[in-house]
Amino acid sequence: MKTRTLPVLVAAATSVALLAACSGGTKAGSSGGGSKTLTLASVDQGSVEDVVKAFEKANPGVRVRYTTSGADQYQQQIRTQLSSGTAPDVMSVWPGNGNPGATHVLAKPGYLRDLSDQSWAAKMPDAIKSVAQYEGKTYNAIFGQNGIGAVYNRQAMAKIGLTPPDTWTDLLAFCKAAKAKGTPAFALGNQDNWVTQLVLYALVATTVYGPDRDFDQKMQAGRATFARSQWTTALDKYLTMEKTGCFQKNPLGTNYEASQSLAASGKTLAIIQGNWVIALLKGKNPQGTFTLRALPATDDPSQTLIPAAAGAGYGVNAKAKNKDLALKFVNFVMSPEGMKLFVKKQGGLPSLPDTGYSVDPSLAELSKFIGSDRTVPFMDQLWPNAKVQQTMLSGLQEIFSGQSTPEKLLDEMDADYKAGS
Repeated sequence: MKTRTLPVLVAAATSVALLAACSGGTKAGSSGGGSKTLTLASVDQGSVEDVVKAFEKANPGVRVRYTTSGADQYQQQIRTQLSSGTAPDVMSVWPGNGNPGATHVLAKPGYLRDLSDQSWAAKMPDAIKSVAQYEGKTYNAIFGQNGIGAVYNRQAMAKIGLTPPDTWTDLLAFCKAAKAKGTPAFALGNQDNWVTQLVLYALVATTVYGPDRDFDQKMQAGRATFARSQWTTALDKYLTMEKTGCFQKNPLGTNYEASQSLAASGKTLAIIQGNWVIALLKGKNPQGTFTLRALPATDDPSQTLIPAAAGAGYGVNAKAKNKDLALKFVNFVMSPEGMKLFVKKQGGLPSLPDTGYSVDPSLAELSKFIGSDRTVPFMDQLWPNAKVQQTMLSGLQEIFSGQSTPEKLLDEMDADYKAGS
């Protein structure tokens, strides 16, 4: 655990400190409780810090005690904290229904406050609103849109004279050429199981949804399955990339933090991740230039799609000790100032229109794909329960370690999907 304390703040014991055991850091506000102290748990490592500073500056006398942690640890612990009454006032919440920290999963048992009465709730685009709501009520302050693709280190690419591929054939050739030059193409941190899904999602977008945009509706109606769909093709391509040498040695022994270091330093040419990783790469290499591009899965570039959807937002604990400050914080997050701070730091795109935000050049292709309707939601956001994703994540690790097969994994995902909510 790394602990960092802002100079103007004082470390304090808090219920959210449970997250800090596996976190990227713990930051504490005033050690006293009461109406001037807000508790916050976040997965937005590297970006929430600036938002907290701006919020405190805009609200003199207010202090925020907060922790940041990785998604795996956070998802494991937040439900326990909510059920035991030790959760913070405000917490990261994912859209939809795909993981233990998602909107449906936390709103259904009454853990989250209804935010429908906040002014920004009605302004959210329908696509984002649909995954921020549960039974028609808004529970998630989603401030940004994210995409998954290949984030290239432009200096590293220029050094060995390669350019980003835009077809599947070129992608495999790119991997072989990079390996021959002694620099693996992509960093992959599969030790953290949530990372395992990202390459697969990037491939599924094109292989599954390219020919069938109604795939989710067919799954919901029982007319399609994972095992008898192009998910098999996407998984095969994922493993083909591994066999071709597209990734560094031992992805299962590499965690998310280490994979960032590989890509930031140029020890790999790129990393397949969400656009949120760009800010982290810049933090490790301030002189570096990083660009997100679509990951091709066919030999027709016009067919390529990008997974792009609402990112994690913030929910308010229904039993928050400081409800007024909690609402004030999420409203700040959804204000033009707060939203721009977040998306600029994360390298994302704002969820609301008219923020005055200028798209970072690193996201030009993502913005283009969003504008031309060449995106699909993150797959898990439309699944009926969180178990499907958890089975997928652990199963992918087992496949990489030789303990399972694609066929077994997809059958298990089908069984969990059919179990419903």
